[in-house]
Amino acid sequence: MTAASNALDGVRTREWAERFAASVHATEAELTALDQQAGDGDFGANLTAGVQAAALLLDEVGTAAGPADCLGAMATAFLDEVGGTSGPLFGLLFQAMGRAAGPGPELTTGALADGAAEGLAAIRRVGDAAPGDKTLVDALAPAAGALRAAGETPPAEALAAAAAEAWQGVRETASQSARMGRASYLGERANGVPDPGAVGIALFFASAGGTVRSLAPHLDGG
Repeated sequence: MTAASNALDGVRTREWAERFAASVHATEAELTALDQQAGDGDFGANLTAGVQAAALLLDEVGTAAGPADCLGAMATAFLDEVGGTSGPLFGLLFQAMGRAAGPGPELTTGALADGAAEGLAAIRRVGDAAPGDKTLVDALAPAAGALRAAGETPPAEALAAAAAEAWQGVRETASQSARMGRASYLGERANGVPDPGAVGIALFFASAGGTVRSLAPHLDGG
């Protein structure tokens, strides 16, 4: 999205998806390293598989697709093609956001807020995770809150605020003790390590404004 237009139409939603894919590819090694410390070590590969599958489906829906079609393609890719725990959870988020987008040509801040909230609720139902459990919920919950608080703020600004809150949530997971997921079985090995799933959520929201080339500045609070 550029300053020239705050409208999040189908073209810009696709660009967001493409930047998310670029962010995942650029940080795959860092994501893998984090997950080797706090999980199974496959999160980077799984997220990469998701964005690659999404790219193929986005090509199928065509350049005239609206926001709901773009987000729906991402949902289908992650729900159907990605292994591990996180893939389906990301798919639920994209599915909820696509549903909230509706048939219109533009994705509003209100729709973004509704979609993030619905996605969060679905993920919590499926995964039984709460804020503080050191999961992707710790990034998604504050991001959803920021979108809701944005009100009538243009989507670009609302998403920037959501990304900032998501990164803060990521950093906070480093000091949390895992109560859910693979990290909960690792004990002290996962202490001091940000949750990889939370990082993936922050990457998604941050990619609305640009490609993330390295995780380090965000994990250090920069």
